[in-house]
Amino acid sequence: MIDYRTNDAWPKLDFEAMQDTIETLHQWLQIVGKVRLKTMPWQNHSWHTTLFVTVNGFSTQSIPYQGQIFQIDFDFRLHRLVLQSSNASPVSISLRPMTVASFYAELFDKLAEIGVDVQIHGSPNEVDPAIPFAENTVNKSYDPDAAQAIWQAMIRINEVFSRFRGEFVGKASPVQLFWGAFDLAISRFTGNPAPLHPGGAPNMPDEIMQESYSKEVASAGFWIGNRDFPRPLFYAYIYPSTEHFAKQPVKPAEAYYSDSMGEFILEYEAVRTASDPDQTLYEFLVSTYDAAAGTSSWDRPRLERGN
Repeated sequence: MIDYRTNDAWPKLDFEAMQDTIETLHQWLQIVGKVRLKTMPWQNHSWHTTLFVTVNGFSTQSIPYQGQIFQIDFDFRLHRLVLQSSNASPVSISLRPMTVASFYAELFDKLAEIGVDVQIHGSPNEVDPAIPFAENTVNKSYDPDAAQAIWQAMIRINEVFSRFRGEFVGKASPVQLFWGAFDLAISRFTGNPAPLHPGGAPNMPDEIMQESYSKEVASAGFWIGNRDFPRPLFYAYIYPSTEHFAKQPVKPAEAYYSDSMGEFILEYEAVRTASDPDQTLYEFLVSTYDAAAGTSSWDRPRLERGN
């Protein structure tokens, strides 16, 4: 039995060794996420589009649809994609090495089997190049061990993020997986309006970014990395920010402010190898939030539990 209190419970994530699987899985997540986007009622800050960490992997959770409910789950125990509906028997797709184009075609065949007819935007967002899903034969890797390690890491992260979320009584997001950038995130809001966001994310309409940042927000998250930054990391930022934010002391000692990213960074490996990974990550969340709320004069007694 795994002792979830030890660092052994935090799996090693070697981006370069896992890169091909990460890039393929990212595309698959985008496709499933877009199905949720098109069928869920709109929620502020695009919360209707996100996925969630579950006991088996990642899930859309239940989606209301034409008098029924359906759900799509990535199961990284049995390595299958499971589609369930209140009006039909479950169907599944084997998660295996296959092209994004094949996954895309199989998914929509299975959706038809459970009575769901949906059209999505057929190209990924927040990545460049954005190869249309139906034409993507480049990404085709699936290592079951890599997929399981990513899921297991997010289980641990989800627990710490959930603890952190519970200390805030103002408006806060769920702990949710954004498939655009492949990051697990938690956000806190003051409720006050924010200045218009400049946008600029690759293959993402500016108006989507602008609505997402329409209120003052402090966010933290876990990002799996990409070719330009091939290391998983934790991040924390505030919008709008001040010049004083970057100069604040934060914990642990390994955390640093990235001028290029405009946020505090703590690499996953520093957390995984800490004597108490959970507490190390929690201290990063708390100290970066203190830096954000303090430099932006948030009304903390109104927003925080126990203040």
